[in-house]
Amino acid sequence: MPTPTEATPGNGPAPITAANMPGFRPPNLALATIGIAMAMFMQVLDITIANVSLPTISGNLGASANQAVWVITSFAVSNAIALPLTGFLTRRFGERRLFVWATFAFAIASLLCGLANSMGMLVVARALQGFVAGPMYPVAQALMISIYPPHKRGQAIALLAMVTVVAPIAGPILGGWITDNYSWEWIFFINVPIGIAISAIVGRQLRGRPERLEKPRMDYVGLATLVLGVGALQVLLDLGNDEDWFNSTRIVVLAIVAVVALAVFFIWELTDKDPIVDLRLFRHRNFAAGTLALVLAYAAFFSVALIIPLWLQRNLGYTPIWAGLATAPIGVLPIILTPFVGKYAARFDLRVVASLAFVALSATSFVRAGFNLDVDFPRVAMVQLWMGLGVALFFMPVLTILLSDLEPHEIASGSGVATFFRTLGGSFAASLTTWAWNQRAVVHHAHLTERISATDPGMLQTVTAIGQGNLQRGAMYLDRMIAQQAAQLGFNEIFHLLGILFLVVIAFVWFAKPPFAAKAASGAAAAGH
Repeated sequence: MPTPTEATPGNGPAPITAANMPGFRPPNLALATIGIAMAMFMQVLDITIANVSLPTISGNLGASANQAVWVITSFAVSNAIALPLTGFLTRRFGERRLFVWATFAFAIASLLCGLANSMGMLVVARALQGFVAGPMYPVAQALMISIYPPHKRGQAIALLAMVTVVAPIAGPILGGWITDNYSWEWIFFINVPIGIAISAIVGRQLRGRPERLEKPRMDYVGLATLVLGVGALQVLLDLGNDEDWFNSTRIVVLAIVAVVALAVFFIWELTDKDPIVDLRLFRHRNFAAGTLALVLAYAAFFSVALIIPLWLQRNLGYTPIWAGLATAPIGVLPIILTPFVGKYAARFDLRVVASLAFVALSATSFVRAGFNLDVDFPRVAMVQLWMGLGVALFFMPVLTILLSDLEPHEIASGSGVATFFRTLGGSFAASLTTWAWNQRAVVHHAHLTERISATDPGMLQTVTAIGQGNLQRGAMYLDRMIAQQAAQLGFNEIFHLLGILFLVVIAFVWFAKPPFAAKAASGAAAAGH
């Protein structure tokens, strides 16, 4: 059984490495695939599964609603910090070992979340859970690419892409069902047996997989500025709307800390000989173009995924479960089409496939821009269904493009960096979309009330009629109607802008140059990496 050997940055890799050993295949490819995919489903699911349970959690732990938000924020902050460290960790510990131990640690952190008897303990456990979850997705991509032959790698990437789409949709529905029928602790406890089983299965299946190990020095300046800058930025984005943005001293301080720390981080990492985060990966043209397209498109996609459930509940009066059911059809076509996209997409120019995806995503956004308060459930669900066509064609081509010109040993690091920027894009989208929607609603509310006068006898008569003879009640009803219409107009404007953004992303995809599998495929075919 081959064993990994170590290398040092100064001496180069030892003779036996992943770069010069024959291709590795697990004893049972299907079992290894299921284990890696299940780990990813569990990890991505936990990003959203706790959202609908926050009121119950805060009530049971005697905390306020604002304190409960830290259950989400702590996970997001530590996850964003860990993601760009993936390259350093894989160089030091190897991809197989890192993935197995991260999955096992995720299960233990989930157990601690379920056992938490105070909000402080839960926030700490969620921070730990988010940190160990950071490397799981990038390393999963690298592992899936390495265990599949070149002609099937598209299917492997498509499978992980499908997981990243379906899991966030299933999260709120599953979280609500578990909380209603059992207790909120079980949204974390279910991870424990699954995580332990997966770590054992993947560890056994990938035993003997060649690894390229090094002993990189610890870049303390890079680590400190990364933690400080990303932590401050993520907290700023999570709390910005509630704190009224730069009218809050806390937000201003966080912004200054984030800007200074991240400026130092980027300058240091680009000039350091052995950086903890390899930003020089952006020297690869396809990686740079693909990552930019991924960040912008995912930000727009995340905005859709965020604003639709909010709109259904706030404006149309849907319950959380019915809002989840209305949005769920987006996962249907990705599940059906993923095997075909993975198998046949590589036969075409992946830039064309990605462009078709963005056209489909743009078209559904423009359709939503024409929605009104009378739109029914079937129409909402049908647009979600057709958006799934764009989603099915989006992730696999873009991920393949951005990984295509990386060296085999750079895949895990590149995936970590790309996922990090994708996560930040989602955070920016979440904050800016809700802020813009609220701001446009305020503007439209002011415009709609401009011609309403308390001295107009006809208006007073109409308002009294609305209130069934009660002027005050009629005024309340009228204001509620205007607020709903104003929010709907803001919603329509947001989706018009998102439709344009999806079309703009097409241009960035075409900055990439084929071939889109040559370097990673040939290197991995020869190396098993």
